[in-house]
Amino acid sequence: MLTVRDKLILTGLFLSKFDIEGLEILGFKGFMEAYNTIAISIGARPASIKNYRDEFDPYFPNKRNGWHKRTLRPYCRVFFEKYGDYDIETFSNLIKTEISVSGDIELLKENVDSSENNSFAKRMITGQAAERYFEKIYPSLSAFSGYNLINTTMMGCGFDYKVNRLPDPFFAVEVKGINAPVGLIQFTSKEYKMAQMLEDRFFLFVVRNFVEMPAHTLVQHPIESGLIFERHESTSVQVCWSTCLGKECIEKYNA
Repeated sequence: MLTVRDKLILTGLFLSKFDIEGLEILGFKGFMEAYNTIAISIGARPASIKNYRDEFDPYFPNKRNGWHKRTLRPYCRVFFEKYGDYDIETFSNLIKTEISVSGDIELLKENVDSSENNSFAKRMITGQAAERYFEKIYPSLSAFSGYNLINTTMMGCGFDYKVNRLPDPFFAVEVKGINAPVGLIQFTSKEYKMAQMLEDRFFLFVVRNFVEMPAHTLVQHPIESGLIFERHESTSVQVCWSTCLGKECIEKYNA
């Protein structure tokens, strides 16, 4: 199992070897966005990835000099010798599975839905990176001072975190991420209904500007906060497959 430092080294090696092409296959528009997103998603400093990329730069044909005046550190050389010859597809799949908390499951989901809107970068910014950012910053937010944090992302309840302090009623926090300083925020029908129902107990926490320097905005009762929500309806065609488990089949597989 890779440590946080291992993942940083691996990412630095990948970005050094594949440069712009590496950014593109992960779905990032620039190095700073990649540093911020990946590092924050695993609880590390963005500058660490750049430092490791610079360390490997002298060993690949890119335009950067990197740390060419010193030899490769032994623990970095281990990664260079083990992964340095990987092709871009194999290496990018390794990055995706190691950085994502869902590992191989995320890669399977990407292969099933290969649309641009489902890129590794998009999923990290709107999910894992934004959530890790909130988990780190929430104790410093005055609105949640002295409250406990419970992750509810897997419960499908219409918000990402429950913030409580007995005997007070709990707060619900929905976390969103956008790569630019400003941008579109979308609520699902369930999230919107939950925000309507909980009113002042519902908070929208937006992590902004992954492309430069992440910052955040906290909005209480977003439905009545002055934000203008527009209703959108869409019709999609869903394909399903059916089969019949007959008597002959049951006898065959139960034999």
